[in-house]
Amino acid sequence: MLKDIFSSLRVKQWLKNAFVLAALVFDRQLTNLTAVRSTLTGVIIFCFLSSSVYVFNDIFDISADQKHPVKKNRAIASGRISVTNAILLAIILGAGSLLWASLISFNFFYICAIYLFMNLAYSKWLKHIPILDVMIIAAGFVLRVAAGVSLIEVERFSPWLYVVTTLLALYIGFGKRRAELNLLAEEANQHRTVFNGYTLAFLDQLITIVSATTIVSYSLYTFSAPNLPSNHAMMLTIPFVVYGIFRYLYLIQVKQTGGAPEELVIKDHPLQIALVLWGLSVLIIFYLT
Repeated sequence: MLKDIFSSLRVKQWLKNAFVLAALVFDRQLTNLTAVRSTLTGVIIFCFLSSSVYVFNDIFDISADQKHPVKKNRAIASGRISVTNAILLAIILGAGSLLWASLISFNFFYICAIYLFMNLAYSKWLKHIPILDVMIIAAGFVLRVAAGVSLIEVERFSPWLYVVTTLLALYIGFGKRRAELNLLAEEANQHRTVFNGYTLAFLDQLITIVSATTIVSYSLYTFSAPNLPSNHAMMLTIPFVVYGIFRYLYLIQVKQTGGAPEELVIKDHPLQIALVLWGLSVLIIFYLT
């Protein structure tokens, strides 16, 4: 039972909540222990809050998941966790997270509440609307970044990072849709009605657009944001971002993977190396130069 509950929380998906750390890192406050403590608390809250969303999503999608070749093995879809117990778990996680958030700050609570109810609307209705479904996913990442901003006294955080986050999330979201559509093939619309609004060619066009604009927007950030080193050293991180974007494109189009982006981050070594090198470069440029 505990194993099934743990799997329903989708702990691997907690990687997405690293976006809450963006303000802390890019505002150069990693040496501020108070800011670090507040931000890490926010990350934990978002982990529980997002798990509540995942459980609610599994409840809403139980019929479709039972027909899916992979999702049918999920604890709720397979019946190992009853719908009643799943609802109770989701409510406890969601309400507990909001209560904890309210004890930190109103702005953080407000963002958490928007995130929760937006995702509940997504799980129930908005996920069936092409394009809007992925835009809602992207909004969730932007809210994570905004939550991190609300937790500390920011001084140098650039609005460019909201743009980059939005485009990167759209890129990953459309890539995930492509991988799912490719996996399910002709049966895709039987599992999710939103696939009636997508084709592989259309998704490839969207992926091309957002991948290019992600690279451009990040590049503009590295030499135009006011809080960066005057020697434009942040431009040295561009190759790692370009490689990461190209690597993900390679994985979804050549290797036919990408239905679970968090799995790629955990398992794909070249992607991991690119992320580590990018992260180290950012830390060195921000904190050691």
